[in-house]
Amino acid sequence: MNRTRAWRRNQARKHGSDKAVRPQTFKPEKNWKLMYIRSTKLARARQLGMSYPILSTRQLLDQE
Repeated sequence: MNRTRAWRRNQARKHGSDKAVRPQTFKPEKNWKLMYIRSTKLARARQLGMSYPILSTRQLLDQE
């Protein structure tokens, strides 16, 4: 039997140890600028405990 890389990958999938075979399904953002959609930025800022959009001191004073 010729045990090639394809054979080993197939065996790994069959026996459930496919962590090295299957890439991670969720990749977090590498950079804040790479998040294009406003709703995703708002959700991520909420997760991180940040305030977004970032308001200047003047804007904060005008709100009050």
